[in-house]
Amino acid sequence: MEDGRAERERLTLVARKPCFGLPTACPKSLPVYIYLRFSKIPFSLEFNLIHPDSDQLPFVESGDYVAYNNEKGGVIPNLKEDGIVDLDTEVSGVPEWVSIKAMVDSWLADAVMYELWVGCDGKSAQKIYYSDLPWPIGKLLYFKQVLVVKQLLGITSDNAERREEEIYSRAALAYGALSSRLGEQSFFFDNRPTSLDAAFLGHVLFVLHALPETSVLRSKLLSHSNLVSYAENLKVEYVDANLSSSSVPQSDPSSSASKRGPSHWSSKPRSKAKREKTEEEKKFRRRAKYFLTTQLVAVLIFLSLLGGSTDTEVELGDDDDGLNYD
Repeated sequence: MEDGRAERERLTLVARKPCFGLPTACPKSLPVYIYLRFSKIPFSLEFNLIHPDSDQLPFVESGDYVAYNNEKGGVIPNLKEDGIVDLDTEVSGVPEWVSIKAMVDSWLADAVMYELWVGCDGKSAQKIYYSDLPWPIGKLLYFKQVLVVKQLLGITSDNAERREEEIYSRAALAYGALSSRLGEQSFFFDNRPTSLDAAFLGHVLFVLHALPETSVLRSKLLSHSNLVSYAENLKVEYVDANLSSSSVPQSDPSSSASKRGPSHWSSKPRSKAKREKTEEEKKFRRRAKYFLTTQLVAVLIFLSLLGGSTDTEVELGDDDDGLNYD
């Protein structure tokens, strides 16, 4: 029984790649990484580069068990519901905790989404999601995602300025409420980490490190010194201190992450590939070519269908004028 439990605890977090000095620069992957660090459950970290726009990323797997980002509210709710790890048992019924968590998951998540895909120059998004793809594919997928985000946030050419003001206003209110609640504490509730801390710490680290200095959201966050200090202190303890520990990615050819795509981390040069490895490389190349071809066809079809809409043509034109990248 103990051996089975130990085997169950060997989790693997499959996320988007690291950059900007963060273990993963994806705004959805980073809170999951931090949540697992808070839980102190052993896990390894692997990266998927060939499906950058997959809604399944990030995901956590252990044997036959998988918790996907696009199922049952996300990875962390999955881990809690399935009894893997739950840091919220003592606070999930506290109304203030529930309301603040909802504010982080909605207002602040929308603000990051807006800045990443609409409000800034697009360089951060391209580096995180598409820099490992061929330039034309990455470019098309980027434009596709900009349109998707505008639709999700309800942004049109007629209401763009009003929606921007609403998004930043809500983010400023959220920062003010979080700053007042935190004070000088190490965590928001009961002096211990919860999923609220994981979500907000991931948000702050992403805003401070991945968004450009011209970011409006970044400037609003920096006006609350206690929130910045909170993030810096926890980063040293739970992120920086563990980058060389068990959370450092380990190559595991048997994991489904390896089957879904290549891992991307520094390692010692491998010796001459065995015959088995050569077959895996051939299989990966075939899958990569198939993925790139299908993505290109899908994007071209998507854009050609949108081409028939006058409103969409206007929005595509606005994107070209307002985004500077590459």
